[in-house]
Amino acid sequence: MYDLLVVGAGPYGLSIASHAAAAGLNVRVFGRPMASWRDHMPRGMFLKSEPWASNLSDPEARWRLDVYCAGRGVTARHGQPIPLEMFAEYGLWFARNAAPPVDERMVTRVAPHTGGFEATTADGEVLRGRTVALAVGVLPFVEFPTALRGLSPDLVTHSSHHADLGRFRGRDVTVIGGGQAALETAALLAELGSRVRVLVRASGLFWNEVPPPWQRPWWQSVRAPHSGLGPGWRNWFYSERPGLYRRLAEPTRTRIAESALGPAGAWWVRERVESGVEVLLGREVTAARASAGGVRLDTAVRGGGVGTLETEHVIAATGFRATRGRLALLADDLRTTLVTGADGAPEVGRDFEASYPGLFLAGLVTAAGFGPAMRFVHGAGFTAGTLVRGVRRRLRSGPAGWGVPAGRRESVPDAVRG
Repeated sequence: MYDLLVVGAGPYGLSIASHAAAAGLNVRVFGRPMASWRDHMPRGMFLKSEPWASNLSDPEARWRLDVYCAGRGVTARHGQPIPLEMFAEYGLWFARNAAPPVDERMVTRVAPHTGGFEATTADGEVLRGRTVALAVGVLPFVEFPTALRGLSPDLVTHSSHHADLGRFRGRDVTVIGGGQAALETAALLAELGSRVRVLVRASGLFWNEVPPPWQRPWWQSVRAPHSGLGPGWRNWFYSERPGLYRRLAEPTRTRIAESALGPAGAWWVRERVESGVEVLLGREVTAARASAGGVRLDTAVRGGGVGTLETEHVIAATGFRATRGRLALLADDLRTTLVTGADGAPEVGRDFEASYPGLFLAGLVTAAGFGPAMRFVHGAGFTAGTLVRGVRRRLRSGPAGWGVPAGRRESVPDAVRG
Protein backbone atom coordinates (compact mmCIF):
# COMPACT_ATOMS: atom_id res chain seq x y z
CA MET A 1 0.00 0.00 0.00
CA TYR A 2 1.53 3.29 -1.13
CA ASP A 3 1.13 6.52 0.80
CA LEU A 4 0.40 8.40 -2.41
CA LEU A 5 -0.40 7.47 -5.99
CA VAL A 6 0.22 10.32 -8.44
CA VAL A 7 -1.74 9.96 -11.68
CA GLY A 8 -0.14 12.11 -14.34
CA ALA A 9 3.51 12.91 -15.14
CA GLY A 10 3.36 16.43 -16.52
CA PRO A 11 4.70 19.51 -14.71
CA TYR A 12 2.20 19.18 -11.86
CA GLY A 13 2.47 15.43 -11.40
CA LEU A 14 6.26 15.42 -11.48
CA SER A 15 6.45 18.36 -9.07
CA ILE A 16 4.07 16.66 -6.63
CA ALA A 17 6.07 13.44 -6.83
CA SER A 18 9.31 15.33 -6.15
CA HIS A 19 7.90 17.01 -3.05
CA ALA A 20 6.29 13.76 -1.84
CA ALA A 21 9.54 11.81 -2.15
CA ALA A 22 11.43 14.54 -0.31
CA ALA A 23 8.82 14.33 2.47
CA GLY A 24 9.61 10.63 2.87
CA LEU A 25 6.30 9.37 1.47
CA ASN A 26 6.09 6.04 -0.31
CA VAL A 27 4.96 7.44 -3.65
CA ARG A 28 4.30 5.98 -7.10
CA VAL A 29 3.81 8.21 -10.14
CA PHE A 30 2.15 7.06 -13.38
CA GLY A 31 2.02 8.41 -16.91
CA ARG A 32 4.15 9.25 -19.92
CA PRO A 33 6.36 12.13 -18.73
CA MET A 34 5.48 15.46 -20.33
CA ALA A 35 3.03 13.71 -22.65
CA SER A 36 0.96 16.81 -23.47
CA TRP A 37 4.06 18.72 -24.48
CA ARG A 38 5.65 15.87 -26.41
CA ASP A 39 2.60 14.40 -28.11
CA HIS A 40 -0.07 17.09 -28.34
CA MET A 41 1.64 20.34 -29.36
CA PRO A 42 3.05 20.99 -32.83
CA ARG A 43 6.77 21.28 -33.31
CA GLY A 44 7.83 24.86 -33.82
CA MET A 45 5.77 26.24 -30.95
CA PHE A 46 7.24 28.27 -28.10
CA LEU A 47 6.33 28.68 -24.46
CA LYS A 48 4.18 31.73 -23.86
CA SER A 49 5.32 32.07 -20.25
CA GLU A 50 8.66 33.55 -19.28
CA PRO A 51 11.51 31.04 -18.72
CA TRP A 52 11.82 32.02 -15.05
CA ALA A 53 8.08 31.34 -14.62
CA SER A 54 8.24 27.90 -16.25
CA ASN A 55 10.06 25.84 -13.64
CA LEU A 56 8.88 22.50 -12.39
CA SER A 57 9.12 22.40 -8.61
CA ASP A 58 11.41 20.44 -6.33
CA PRO A 59 11.72 21.36 -2.63
CA GLU A 60 15.26 22.74 -2.96
CA ALA A 61 14.64 24.51 -6.29
CA ARG A 62 17.72 22.80 -7.72
CA TRP A 63 16.25 21.50 -10.96
CA ARG A 64 15.15 24.73 -12.63
CA LEU A 65 14.77 25.48 -16.32
CA ASP A 66 17.68 27.93 -16.32
CA VAL A 67 19.95 25.26 -14.80
CA TYR A 68 18.94 22.81 -17.53
CA CYS A 69 19.53 25.41 -20.25
CA ALA A 70 22.91 26.43 -18.84
CA GLY A 71 24.01 22.81 -18.89
CA ARG A 72 23.40 22.81 -22.62
CA GLY A 73 25.08 26.10 -23.34
CA VAL A 74 21.85 28.07 -23.64
CA THR A 75 20.91 31.11 -21.59
CA ALA A 76 17.27 31.33 -20.53
CA ARG A 77 16.61 35.05 -20.81
CA HIS A 78 13.68 37.18 -19.72
CA GLY A 79 11.69 38.25 -22.77
CA GLN A 80 12.97 35.46 -25.01
CA PRO A 81 10.55 32.56 -25.53
CA ILE A 82 11.75 29.01 -25.00
CA PRO A 83 11.08 26.42 -27.75
CA LEU A 84 8.49 23.79 -26.88
CA GLU A 85 10.94 20.96 -27.58
CA MET A 86 13.45 22.39 -25.12
CA PHE A 87 10.82 22.66 -22.41
CA ALA A 88 9.71 19.07 -22.97
CA GLU A 89 13.31 17.89 -22.72
CA TYR A 90 13.70 19.92 -19.54
CA GLY A 91 10.70 18.10 -18.07
CA LEU A 92 12.29 14.72 -18.85
CA TRP A 93 15.55 15.89 -17.24
CA PHE A 94 13.62 16.96 -14.15
CA ALA A 95 11.90 13.56 -14.03
CA ARG A 96 15.24 11.76 -14.14
CA ASN A 97 16.83 13.87 -11.44
CA ALA A 98 14.20 15.29 -9.11
CA ALA A 99 11.40 12.73 -8.97
CA PRO A 100 11.08 9.03 -8.17
CA PRO A 101 11.13 6.70 -11.19
CA VAL A 102 8.03 7.16 -13.32
CA ASP A 103 5.83 4.20 -14.24
CA GLU A 104 4.88 5.11 -17.81
CA ARG A 105 1.74 3.02 -17.85
CA MET A 106 -1.54 4.88 -18.03
CA VAL A 107 -4.01 4.60 -15.18
CA THR A 108 -7.47 3.85 -16.56
CA ARG A 109 -9.50 3.71 -13.36
CA VAL A 110 -9.31 5.05 -9.81
CA ALA A 111 -11.81 3.64 -7.32
CA PRO A 112 -12.35 3.68 -3.57
CA HIS A 113 -10.92 0.74 -1.63
CA THR A 114 -10.74 -0.16 2.03
CA GLY A 115 -8.19 2.15 3.61
CA GLY A 116 -7.82 4.33 0.52
CA PHE A 117 -7.94 3.78 -3.23
CA GLU A 118 -7.05 1.33 -5.95
CA ALA A 119 -5.69 2.34 -9.34
CA THR A 120 -5.94 0.07 -12.38
CA THR A 121 -3.34 0.41 -15.13
CA ALA A 122 -3.96 -0.08 -18.84
CA ASP A 123 -2.52 -3.60 -18.69
CA GLY A 124 -4.79 -4.58 -15.81
CA GLU A 125 -2.53 -4.33 -12.77
CA VAL A 126 -4.20 -2.99 -9.63
CA LEU A 127 -2.20 -0.93 -7.13
CA ARG A 128 -3.41 0.52 -3.87
CA GLY A 129 -2.69 3.80 -2.15
CA ARG A 130 -3.90 5.56 0.94
CA THR A 131 -4.21 8.80 -1.01
CA VAL A 132 -4.34 9.76 -4.70
CA ALA A 133 -3.32 12.94 -6.50
CA LEU A 134 -4.87 13.44 -9.92
CA ALA A 135 -2.61 15.62 -12.07
CA VAL A 136 -4.14 14.75 -15.43
CA GLY A 137 -3.40 18.03 -17.20
CA VAL A 138 -5.79 19.50 -19.75
CA LEU A 139 -6.40 16.71 -22.25
CA PRO A 140 -9.45 15.18 -20.49
CA PHE A 141 -11.12 18.59 -20.66
CA VAL A 142 -11.01 19.38 -24.39
CA GLU A 143 -13.82 21.75 -25.37
CA PHE A 144 -15.47 21.87 -28.80
CA PRO A 145 -18.07 24.41 -29.94
CA THR A 146 -21.52 22.81 -29.97
CA ALA A 147 -21.82 23.21 -33.74
CA LEU A 148 -18.73 21.08 -34.37
CA ARG A 149 -19.55 18.18 -32.08
CA GLY A 150 -20.33 14.90 -33.77
CA LEU A 151 -18.32 15.54 -36.95
CA SER A 152 -15.67 13.02 -37.94
CA PRO A 153 -12.09 13.55 -36.67
CA ASP A 154 -11.13 13.45 -40.34
CA LEU A 155 -12.87 16.80 -40.65
CA VAL A 156 -12.66 18.43 -37.23
CA THR A 157 -9.92 18.18 -34.61
CA HIS A 158 -8.85 20.09 -31.53
CA SER A 159 -5.60 22.05 -31.48
CA SER A 160 -4.33 19.71 -28.75
CA HIS A 161 -4.64 16.72 -31.09
CA HIS A 162 -1.60 17.63 -33.19
CA ALA A 163 2.07 17.05 -32.59
CA ASP A 164 2.75 17.47 -36.30
CA LEU A 165 0.86 19.75 -38.65
CA GLY A 166 2.58 18.35 -41.72
CA ARG A 167 -0.55 16.50 -42.86
CA PHE A 168 -2.12 19.89 -43.64
CA ARG A 169 0.63 21.09 -45.96
CA GLY A 170 -1.01 22.63 -49.02
CA ARG A 171 -4.55 22.10 -47.71
CA ASP A 172 -7.29 24.57 -46.82
CA VAL A 173 -7.66 24.81 -43.04
CA THR A 174 -9.89 26.94 -40.84
CA VAL A 175 -8.81 27.56 -37.25
CA ILE A 176 -11.44 28.62 -34.73
CA GLY A 177 -10.39 30.73 -31.75
CA GLY A 178 -8.60 33.94 -30.87
CA GLY A 179 -6.07 32.82 -28.27
CA GLN A 180 -2.44 31.82 -28.44
CA ALA A 181 -3.14 28.22 -29.50
CA ALA A 182 -5.26 29.39 -32.44
CA LEU A 183 -2.91 32.11 -33.59
CA GLU A 184 0.32 30.14 -33.29
CA THR A 185 -1.27 27.10 -34.94
CA ALA A 186 -2.43 29.29 -37.82
CA ALA A 187 1.02 30.86 -38.18
CA LEU A 188 2.67 27.44 -38.33
CA LEU A 189 0.13 26.26 -40.93
CA ALA A 190 0.74 29.32 -43.09
CA GLU A 191 4.48 28.71 -42.90
CA LEU A 192 3.88 25.14 -44.08
CA GLY A 193 2.11 26.46 -47.16
CA SER A 194 -1.45 25.77 -46.03
CA ARG A 195 -4.30 28.08 -47.03
CA VAL A 196 -5.36 29.09 -43.54
CA ARG A 197 -7.83 31.45 -41.95
CA VAL A 198 -8.80 32.14 -38.35
CA LEU A 199 -12.41 32.65 -37.27
CA VAL A 200 -12.63 34.82 -34.16
CA ARG A 201 -15.86 35.43 -32.26
CA ALA A 202 -14.62 38.73 -30.80
CA SER A 203 -14.52 41.97 -32.77
CA GLY A 204 -10.74 42.17 -32.52
CA LEU A 205 -7.59 40.29 -31.61
CA PHE A 206 -5.78 40.94 -28.36
CA TRP A 207 -2.00 40.84 -28.15
CA ASN A 208 0.25 40.64 -25.12
CA GLU A 209 2.84 43.38 -25.11
CA VAL A 210 6.59 42.87 -24.99
CA PRO A 211 7.38 42.40 -21.29
CA PRO A 212 9.16 45.26 -19.55
CA PRO A 213 12.88 44.77 -18.88
CA TRP A 214 13.82 42.67 -15.88
CA GLN A 215 16.01 45.48 -14.55
CA ARG A 216 14.17 48.82 -14.51
CA PRO A 217 13.67 51.85 -12.28
CA TRP A 218 12.18 51.01 -8.90
CA TRP A 219 9.10 53.15 -9.48
CA GLN A 220 8.23 51.14 -12.60
CA SER A 221 8.58 47.90 -10.64
CA VAL A 222 6.31 49.25 -7.91
CA ARG A 223 3.72 50.36 -10.44
CA ALA A 224 3.70 47.04 -12.35
CA PRO A 225 5.70 44.25 -10.65
CA HIS A 226 6.78 41.21 -12.59
CA SER A 227 4.86 38.01 -11.91
CA GLY A 228 4.59 34.52 -13.29
CA LEU A 229 1.48 35.57 -15.23
CA GLY A 230 2.75 38.89 -16.52
CA PRO A 231 3.37 42.39 -15.14
CA GLY A 232 0.91 44.22 -12.89
CA TRP A 233 -0.46 43.90 -9.38
CA ARG A 234 -3.56 41.99 -10.45
CA ASN A 235 -1.47 39.34 -12.20
CA TRP A 236 0.92 39.31 -9.25
CA PHE A 237 -1.95 38.47 -6.91
CA TYR A 238 -3.20 35.66 -9.15
CA SER A 239 0.30 34.33 -9.65
CA GLU A 240 1.94 34.67 -6.26
CA ARG A 241 -0.96 34.43 -3.76
CA PRO A 242 -3.24 31.56 -4.84
CA GLY A 243 -3.85 30.70 -1.19
CA LEU A 244 -5.33 34.14 -0.61
CA TYR A 245 -7.20 33.99 -3.91
CA ARG A 246 -9.05 30.93 -2.63
CA ARG A 247 -10.48 33.05 0.20
CA LEU A 248 -12.36 35.28 -2.21
CA ALA A 249 -16.11 34.80 -2.38
CA GLU A 250 -17.13 32.18 -4.92
CA PRO A 251 -19.05 34.66 -7.14
CA THR A 252 -15.91 36.77 -7.33
CA ARG A 253 -13.74 33.77 -8.18
CA THR A 254 -16.23 32.68 -10.85
CA ARG A 255 -16.22 36.13 -12.43
CA ILE A 256 -12.42 36.26 -12.46
CA ALA A 257 -12.20 32.74 -13.93
CA GLU A 258 -14.42 33.84 -16.80
CA SER A 259 -12.58 37.06 -17.57
CA ALA A 260 -8.98 37.05 -16.34
CA LEU A 261 -6.18 36.40 -18.82
CA GLY A 262 -8.60 35.85 -21.67
CA PRO A 263 -7.67 34.88 -25.25
CA ALA A 264 -4.63 36.78 -26.47
CA GLY A 265 -1.64 36.18 -28.69
CA ALA A 266 1.97 36.48 -27.64
CA TRP A 267 3.82 39.53 -28.94
CA TRP A 268 6.34 37.40 -30.78
CA VAL A 269 3.75 35.68 -33.00
CA ARG A 270 1.91 38.83 -34.06
CA GLU A 271 3.93 39.65 -37.17
CA ARG A 272 3.72 36.05 -38.36
CA VAL A 273 -0.07 36.12 -38.12
CA GLU A 274 -0.55 39.53 -39.64
CA SER A 275 1.71 38.77 -42.59
CA GLY A 276 0.41 35.32 -43.50
CA VAL A 277 -2.98 34.52 -42.00
CA GLU A 278 -6.46 35.64 -43.00
CA VAL A 279 -8.36 36.71 -39.88
CA LEU A 280 -12.15 36.88 -39.93
CA LEU A 281 -13.38 38.81 -36.91
CA GLY A 282 -16.82 38.78 -35.32
CA ARG A 283 -17.68 35.34 -36.69
CA GLU A 284 -19.31 32.54 -34.70
CA VAL A 285 -19.94 29.10 -36.15
CA THR A 286 -23.64 28.25 -35.86
CA ALA A 287 -23.73 25.01 -37.85
CA ALA A 288 -21.30 22.64 -39.52
CA ARG A 289 -21.78 19.67 -41.81
CA ALA A 290 -19.72 17.44 -44.03
CA SER A 291 -19.54 18.51 -47.66
CA ALA A 292 -17.95 17.29 -50.85
CA GLY A 293 -14.88 19.42 -50.21
CA GLY A 294 -14.63 18.80 -46.48
CA VAL A 295 -16.68 20.94 -44.11
CA ARG A 296 -19.32 23.59 -44.72
CA LEU A 297 -19.50 26.18 -41.92
CA ASP A 298 -22.43 28.51 -41.34
CA THR A 299 -21.51 31.59 -39.34
CA ALA A 300 -23.28 34.44 -37.62
CA VAL A 301 -21.60 37.77 -38.22
CA ARG A 302 -21.26 40.16 -35.31
CA GLY A 303 -23.65 43.07 -35.77
CA GLY A 304 -26.01 41.08 -37.94
CA GLY A 305 -25.85 38.91 -40.99
CA VAL A 306 -24.78 35.38 -41.79
CA GLY A 307 -22.03 33.79 -43.78
CA THR A 308 -20.93 30.46 -45.19
CA LEU A 309 -17.54 29.05 -46.03
CA GLU A 310 -16.10 25.77 -47.24
CA THR A 311 -12.88 24.33 -45.89
CA GLU A 312 -11.08 20.99 -46.00
CA HIS A 313 -10.48 20.79 -42.26
CA VAL A 314 -11.37 22.65 -39.08
CA ILE A 315 -9.04 22.93 -36.07
CA ALA A 316 -10.86 24.07 -32.94
CA ALA A 317 -8.45 25.98 -30.71
CA THR A 318 -11.29 26.54 -28.28
CA GLY A 319 -9.65 25.65 -25.00
CA PHE A 320 -10.62 23.34 -22.18
CA ARG A 321 -13.41 23.13 -19.64
CA ALA A 322 -12.61 21.22 -16.47
CA THR A 323 -15.78 19.62 -15.13
CA ARG A 324 -16.41 16.69 -12.83
CA GLY A 325 -18.07 14.67 -15.59
CA ARG A 326 -14.90 14.68 -17.68
CA LEU A 327 -12.85 12.95 -14.98
CA ALA A 328 -13.75 9.67 -16.64
CA LEU A 329 -11.00 7.64 -15.00
CA LEU A 330 -12.72 8.04 -11.63
CA ALA A 331 -15.13 5.23 -10.83
CA ASP A 332 -18.75 6.38 -11.06
CA ASP A 333 -19.42 5.90 -7.37
CA LEU A 334 -16.43 8.14 -6.59
CA ARG A 335 -16.87 10.79 -9.26
CA THR A 336 -20.56 11.43 -8.61
CA THR A 337 -19.96 12.08 -4.90
CA LEU A 338 -17.62 15.00 -5.57
CA VAL A 339 -19.06 18.37 -4.62
CA THR A 340 -18.81 20.86 -7.49
CA GLY A 341 -18.82 24.62 -7.79
CA ALA A 342 -20.86 26.84 -10.06
CA ASP A 343 -18.65 26.03 -13.05
CA GLY A 344 -19.04 22.27 -12.67
CA ALA A 345 -15.48 21.69 -11.48
CA PRO A 346 -14.93 19.69 -8.28
CA GLU A 347 -14.40 21.90 -5.25
CA VAL A 348 -11.11 21.54 -3.40
CA GLY A 349 -10.09 22.58 0.09
CA ARG A 350 -7.06 24.55 1.21
CA ASP A 351 -4.77 21.56 0.56
CA PHE A 352 -6.24 20.68 -2.86
CA GLU A 353 -8.23 17.84 -1.30
CA ALA A 354 -11.58 17.15 -2.97
CA SER A 355 -14.74 16.49 -0.98
CA TYR A 356 -13.92 12.76 -1.01
CA PRO A 357 -11.25 12.30 1.73
CA GLY A 358 -7.83 11.37 0.41
CA LEU A 359 -8.49 12.40 -3.19
CA PHE A 360 -6.36 15.38 -4.21
CA LEU A 361 -6.61 17.33 -7.47
CA ALA A 362 -4.04 19.46 -9.28
CA GLY A 363 -3.76 21.70 -12.32
CA LEU A 364 -6.50 23.18 -14.48
CA VAL A 365 -9.28 21.44 -12.58
CA THR A 366 -8.42 23.53 -9.51
CA ALA A 367 -8.36 26.93 -11.26
CA ALA A 368 -11.86 27.77 -10.00
CA GLY A 369 -10.60 27.52 -6.44
CA PHE A 370 -7.01 28.75 -6.63
CA GLY A 371 -7.10 31.06 -9.60
CA PRO A 372 -5.60 31.55 -13.07
CA ALA A 373 -2.11 30.40 -12.02
CA MET A 374 -3.42 26.83 -12.03
CA ARG A 375 -3.78 27.07 -15.80
CA PHE A 376 -0.02 27.52 -16.19
CA VAL A 377 3.19 25.70 -15.27
CA HIS A 378 3.92 28.45 -12.76
CA GLY A 379 1.18 27.15 -10.47
CA ALA A 380 2.95 23.80 -9.99
CA GLY A 381 5.22 25.10 -7.23
CA PHE A 382 2.46 26.31 -4.93
CA THR A 383 0.37 23.24 -5.71
CA ALA A 384 3.09 20.66 -5.04
CA GLY A 385 4.15 21.98 -1.66
CA THR A 386 0.62 22.66 -0.46
CA LEU A 387 -0.83 19.38 -1.71
CA VAL A 388 1.89 17.23 -0.16
CA ARG A 389 1.37 18.95 3.18
CA GLY A 390 -2.30 18.07 2.80
CA VAL A 391 -1.46 14.45 2.06
CA ARG A 392 0.63 14.28 5.22
CA ARG A 393 -2.25 15.74 7.23
CA ARG A 394 -4.61 13.17 5.72
CA LEU A 395 -2.22 10.35 6.57
CA ARG A 396 -1.99 11.55 10.16
CA SER A 397 -5.77 11.43 10.43
CA GLY A 398 -5.94 7.88 9.03
CA PRO A 399 -6.07 4.60 10.88
CA ALA A 400 -3.41 3.92 13.50
CA GLY A 401 -0.35 2.42 11.90
CA TRP A 402 -0.42 4.50 8.74
CA GLY A 403 2.19 6.83 10.15
CA VAL A 404 3.75 9.84 8.52
CA PRO A 405 7.46 9.59 7.69
CA ALA A 406 9.76 12.39 8.76
CA GLY A 407 10.74 14.55 5.82
CA ARG A 408 13.72 13.22 3.89
CA ARG A 409 15.00 13.18 0.35
CA GLU A 410 14.91 9.72 -1.15
CA SER A 411 17.99 8.91 -3.14
CA VAL A 412 17.58 8.66 -6.89
CA PRO A 413 19.61 5.90 -8.54
CA ASP A 414 22.54 7.15 -10.57
CA ALA A 415 21.25 5.20 -13.54
CA VAL A 416 18.33 7.55 -13.95
CA ARG A 417 20.31 10.78 -13.58
CA GLY A 418 21.71 12.86 -16.38
